[in-house]
Amino acid sequence: MDIDDSWDVIASERRTLADLLDGLTAEEWERPSLCAGWRVRDVAAHLSMVSLPPAPATMLREGVRARGNFHRLNHDVAVRAAGRPAADIAADLRQHAASRRVPVVTNYRNVLFDVLVHGQDIAIPLEIDRPMPIPAAVAGAERVWTMGWPFWAKRRLRGIRLVAEDVDWSAGSGDEVRGPIADLLLVLTGRRAGVAGLHGQGVDELVVRLGQPPVSA
Repeated sequence: MDIDDSWDVIASERRTLADLLDGLTAEEWERPSLCAGWRVRDVAAHLSMVSLPPAPATMLREGVRARGNFHRLNHDVAVRAAGRPAADIAADLRQHAASRRVPVVTNYRNVLFDVLVHGQDIAIPLEIDRPMPIPAAVAGAERVWTMGWPFWAKRRLRGIRLVAEDVDWSAGSGDEVRGPIADLLLVLTGRRAGVAGLHGQGVDELVVRLGQPPVSA
């Protein structure tokens, strides 16, 4: 996918996620997401902030407060932003859906898989079906496989071969794990929920490698 196609998908994902959020009950906003220690509300706030990132000075202060721990910083900033009314979080996501602004530490390739995966972090615990666009999921999987930090997928899943069954994509070598590209993207980013849609000789080892739920959104 080129940059314009990627941004079109990002905008669409933000709008449809805002629609999903508008339909949630107050109790559903407080449900745990797929990320340990993150509520649905926190993940939604995190996504709404991508187009409205805090000022560099603010992030510096937050970094000091988090003692240099990126995952803690990411979590704490999102939780504070999540204190706003739920309707405002969804409205910000929709209003800035087409924005191409990104925080200085990232780029559009990361924003693409970020919105895809976080959509599932919200939808799966709520038992809401939220299909991923396949070309975007492929682009996301390829990006995560090759990027290193923070997922280290290539190193973490060494000895396992991932094979998509709904599109021509594969990565790694070893015992095979097969299934939809959306589920493969979830496991590449540390989400054990993706294992439910996978099969093959490498699945048991994959579960071991994934360990605990991801702590960072």
